[in-house]
Amino acid sequence: MDHLKIFGALGTRFLRPPDMLARQLHGIRALVFDWDGVFNDGWKDAQGGSPFSEVDSMGVNLLRFALWIANKQMPPTAIITGQQNPLAERFAAREHLDQIYMGFNNKPDAFTQFLSRHGLEAKQVAFFFDDVLDLAVARQCGFRIQLRRLAAPMLENYITKKGDADLLTRFSGGEHGLREACEVLVSLMGRWNDVIDQRVQFSDGYQKYLAERQEIRTATVRNERG
Repeated sequence: MDHLKIFGALGTRFLRPPDMLARQLHGIRALVFDWDGVFNDGWKDAQGGSPFSEVDSMGVNLLRFALWIANKQMPPTAIITGQQNPLAERFAAREHLDQIYMGFNNKPDAFTQFLSRHGLEAKQVAFFFDDVLDLAVARQCGFRIQLRRLAAPMLENYITKKGDADLLTRFSGGEHGLREACEVLVSLMGRWNDVIDQRVQFSDGYQKYLAERQEIRTATVRNERG
């Protein structure tokens, strides 16, 4: 838990005691991400696209590897977004996520499909989110990470009081808060040094994980009605 002092000094907020959060992570088998405000600052181009960062991409990869080590299997992983977003779709395919659900303004509809597809319970999912549209899913999940936005103090206060998040990042999606969150979770799992050492060494374990990841063919699920 010594690593967690670094995040405390940074300004990461643990909304439950770290030892309790570490126990919650023992039951996590899957990862689900909102897109806008999590992988970026929420700005869009005229085609509805919004970018991502390689910094955050590496964080997601390290977390997936940590869960692969812990659970001895690849964690099902998906993005759920309310928009038809070509850049999010490109990222999901490049990183070999299992699914990307696009055009789901009622996100629980997509979340229910994800759970059914992988035979999961909601309590087995860690969810990364930032805004109001995500709360109906967050309230179901076993671990909830809110990406902070300093311009929305009332929402942050609401989520904290309602107990809708377990972790609140110091940085926003546009400031690599997702990387922060991923590093916190790997640290809470007690696997930081192992994950980094294996990645640096390109160990046999990491190569096996990477081969399994590359076999995943991303499914795009579109809800044209929104």
